[in-house]
Amino acid sequence: MDYDMIVIGAGPAGYVCAIRASQLGQRVAIVEKEWLGGVCLNVGCIPSKSLLKNAEVAELLRHGGKDFGFKLENLQLDFAAAVQRSRQISRRLVKGVEFLLKKNKIDVLSGSAELTSASAVKVTSADGTTRSVSAANIVVATGAHVLVPAAFKTDGKRVFTYLEAILQETRPERVVIIGGGAIGVEFATIWNAYGTHVTVVEKLPRLLPREDEEVSGELAKAFKRQGIEVRAGATLEKLDSSGAQVRVTISTGGTSETFEADQVMLAMGFAPNTKDLGLEALGVKLERGFIQVDAGMRTSVPGVYAIGDVTGELLLAHVGSAQGIVCAETIGAHPTVALDYKMMPRATYCHPEVASFGHTEAEARAAGHELKVARFNFQANGKALGLNEGSGWAKLITDAGTGEILGAHLIGPQVTELLPELTLAHNAELTIEEIARNVHAHPSLSEVLMEAAHGLTGGYIHA
Repeated sequence: MDYDMIVIGAGPAGYVCAIRASQLGQRVAIVEKEWLGGVCLNVGCIPSKSLLKNAEVAELLRHGGKDFGFKLENLQLDFAAAVQRSRQISRRLVKGVEFLLKKNKIDVLSGSAELTSASAVKVTSADGTTRSVSAANIVVATGAHVLVPAAFKTDGKRVFTYLEAILQETRPERVVIIGGGAIGVEFATIWNAYGTHVTVVEKLPRLLPREDEEVSGELAKAFKRQGIEVRAGATLEKLDSSGAQVRVTISTGGTSETFEADQVMLAMGFAPNTKDLGLEALGVKLERGFIQVDAGMRTSVPGVYAIGDVTGELLLAHVGSAQGIVCAETIGAHPTVALDYKMMPRATYCHPEVASFGHTEAEARAAGHELKVARFNFQANGKALGLNEGSGWAKLITDAGTGEILGAHLIGPQVTELLPELTLAHNAELTIEEIARNVHAHPSLSEVLMEAAHGLTGGYIHA
């Protein structure tokens, strides 16, 4: 065998798996046909967060003068500069991944991969040359791509996906975003902050339909205040880009409505990258195209593993990285953990931010739990008011009998940074009483967690 492990795909799942395997003494190669760092570092998580920071500054400059005591005349915002900054950050982090792979003595093989057996991979480089490499274990970490229904064609310019949106240096004056999930609401936040008229169309009854219903409602109200139009419970009927403007026709409750826009972004979900990998020929079990795995990331074929978005478990970069570590430890016969996907943290970086883990209130009740629920508003938090970010709240859900933390749902300033305290508490089986008694720095946003915990134990202190 050439290697102990070959990883196909160098995104957050693949490269983390390769590094952990190398740490455990494995001889590792990683195959990547396009980007080290994958979608996340190059055209996803990282550059979008850079753009969101620029959007935050733009929003402050456009509308914050009254509250913060400044006046600006002839304000000019350079959207291209924001995109260029995001590209610079991505390039820096990609170089960091390249350094880490080299540091850990991982061979990088450039090209597309096909499994010719459970222990052999054919690598085809960009110039068409091929080579075969072998390993005792093969890990598929090929990720996913945007799902575009066959009825709606993209041209990359006026009708496109996040890939083109994140790279273009001009912004539309009017845009329709089809999809009210994380990608849709984040781009709505970015473009709206720069003055674009944004309409978000979501097929399901509410924005962020996988989040707690109250969170969705709070975000909808925030978007309305910001001037972002939302059409929830709407079906996309027609997309016509033949004229000077793109015409989007939707149906809501039997009522038809047509919008005109400079551009339309499709953000309707993802499909796995499993085509042409040779998986079916090997007998690897797929469901809706996603690779089925067990707790150790094993597929149905011995010696073949899968991690990240291609498994369909939970399409988030940090989940893929966690799977990568478990996979490497499973292969290396090292003690590892079982991942509970329901309790994984979820973060959406719109304005206001959304963060959550575990069961929504409706899910917990449907599962038969008798609940105790507490919610504490940022309006009563001194740090939030100092930031001029008093909207939103933290909501904790527990089992009334056992006190077990069943879920947490936060919307407000920087809540994505608050979530780890709660997921750590859940994983460590801490009680709500222990969260309440943990002394939180004052003033800090984290005090809303302490107050919500007090609300579940003996009563709110500041409400």
